[in-house]
Amino acid sequence: MSCPHSDLRRQIVKIGRLAYQKGWVAANDGNISVRLGPDRILATPTGVSKGMMSAGDMIVCDMDGVKLEGSRERTSEILMHTTIYQMRPDVQAIVHAHPPVATGFAVAGRALNLALLPEVIVGLGCIPLAGYGLPGTPELSEALKPFNPRHDALLMANHGAVCYADELMKAFFRMETLEHCARVTLVAELLGGPCVLPQAEVEKLVDARGRYGVQWSNGIQPDHPLAAEQTATREPRLSLTRSELMSIVQDAISRVERRAGDSHRVD
Repeated sequence: MSCPHSDLRRQIVKIGRLAYQKGWVAANDGNISVRLGPDRILATPTGVSKGMMSAGDMIVCDMDGVKLEGSRERTSEILMHTTIYQMRPDVQAIVHAHPPVATGFAVAGRALNLALLPEVIVGLGCIPLAGYGLPGTPELSEALKPFNPRHDALLMANHGAVCYADELMKAFFRMETLEHCARVTLVAELLGGPCVLPQAEVEKLVDARGRYGVQWSNGIQPDHPLAAEQTATREPRLSLTRSELMSIVQDAISRVERRAGDSHRVD
């Protein structure tokens, strides 16, 4: 006899294996869930590698995070899932993982909010950084609440990332886009710094979302990424020739020597 919701169980197993193969999760990291109805979700359990799950490992919980079905224990982060589902009736699936480059940005306290890649601007807007919340506690969910209504992909400070959508594979692809954006941003910074798109180009991409078939099921446009005009207020770098630098250094040494001599002078 097949398990209830066998197709959704198989989809979760598939997504778990893909996430594990891509290196987005290590050991028993991460969790995945799908909405079954207005008051039920199907979720991965705790203590099982996402790359080694079976359909029978899944558990069913209510919207308070109480386990209703399943032989395994619920994840300690179940409240993060139920909070998102309660705030976003349009969301049907959630993927939480720790993709290493994106998580590196989260650990460094940096959002992926620059206007760099057209695909990210069109598909996600920007990817903000939610504050830190202790995993397995309500603090984790509280840190996400300000961003849940306007975003479908979030970095979680010192933790990882979470993406959600109206179907499971789309949530998975959003996580893939998030990690790809982080990798490209990192490479750009290693090569001297990213070139941010100007505001006019960002507006064109935002206006073109309908042409690309992108619709916001929540009915709210995500926040725009930071464009070149908004990031141009940084202090300009000081440029000096070698001779100018040596002159400044020599002047500083001379000042120190004069002060040292004055302090040893006997009146």
